[in-house]
Amino acid sequence: MSGRPNTPYTSAFFAPPSRALLTTVQIAVALSLTFIAFTALNAGRVVLTLYALTLGAPASSVGVLGGMFYIFPLLLSWPIGALSDRIGPRRLLTVGAVAGTGALLLPYFVRDMGAFYASAALCGLSIAFYHVTLQNLVGVLSTPQQRARNFSNFSLVGATTSFVGPLIAGFSIDHYSHAIAALVIVAISATAFVVLPLGWRFLPKPRRSAPKAAAPSNMPSNPAIWRMLTASAMVQLGTDLFQFYIPIYGHTIGMSASAIGWVLASFAAAAFVVRIFLPRLIRQAQPDRVLMYAFYAGAIGFVMVPLFQHQAVLMLAAFMFGLGMGCGTPLTVMLMFDRSSEGRSGRTLGIRLTTTNAVRVLGPMVFGAVGTAFGVPSVFWINAVLMAAQGYWTKRNARKPE
Repeated sequence: MSGRPNTPYTSAFFAPPSRALLTTVQIAVALSLTFIAFTALNAGRVVLTLYALTLGAPASSVGVLGGMFYIFPLLLSWPIGALSDRIGPRRLLTVGAVAGTGALLLPYFVRDMGAFYASAALCGLSIAFYHVTLQNLVGVLSTPQQRARNFSNFSLVGATTSFVGPLIAGFSIDHYSHAIAALVIVAISATAFVVLPLGWRFLPKPRRSAPKAAAPSNMPSNPAIWRMLTASAMVQLGTDLFQFYIPIYGHTIGMSASAIGWVLASFAAAAFVVRIFLPRLIRQAQPDRVLMYAFYAGAIGFVMVPLFQHQAVLMLAAFMFGLGMGCGTPLTVMLMFDRSSEGRSGRTLGIRLTTTNAVRVLGPMVFGAVGTAFGVPSVFWINAVLMAAQGYWTKRNARKPE
């Protein structure tokens, strides 16, 4: 017996959780919400794209549809990042859950491109609140020693959703219908209302001492950060266009929805694998060198797709592309967070997401017009050149590890 008084706070049952245990629970809540949000997004993107193609929408209209997913993330990521520094994650995550649950109800009731555009915009509104809030939450909850591991786990969950989401979408469409597939995604999004009440007490409270606003003129002046923003935007452009145009390319060559889902899932599987080893790669290799090889692998993946029509070869191309692009996003997120000033990490990550979402909005629209004018294969050729050029530029600006 230790002689310690048997108070409600020192007994085995009522003892308050240790700081390490509390952080583990908080990270688990954040990762659970990440899984829900991005599974719904990745499934919804496939469902809406294939639904629109089934209704006879041209590639240009489908390109606009893809851009609609990122209108709200483009406009709101920066202010939401500043809000997450000031008011904490609770209310922001609740708004994301409401928008995500309501988004895919529209295409179930209305078979019209206008409804599809509105549905995509609501999906984007949900992700605008979820993404920067959850990224910042993971960073704030992590010690410097844990940050690489926790951001890697965050990106692993994202890779998992890129695998699970398209598979759910493909099988739901093939076995039921596009409309029922939309309801399946609604059910996935609604599980956030189970996780949020259970995890509410574990989420951090508002930090009233944090900066209240981020002036638009208060941009980072470090050239290395601007290079990181450019690299991050190119990773996002390549990733989104690859995922967006694989269904279009598969549709043009007569692939089934399930086969398209498997090709996209191969990309996600590769991203998952490479992110398992990302912390080790960061410790052993220069980050800019890792990015360089990532862009070169992405270029190879883009080159392979229009040369083949067999599902197995397209899965191999997607896997190659995933190995490259899979490490780009978590690497840039970690470096951006580490270089942010105290109490402004949400703002910094919001700037990054604003940059990537600008590319996400403009990319599908621009390349939708390119695909309509010159054919879908031209989209893959042009992006292969862009990936290779970014890899070369990254190599030229490589610097020694900090």
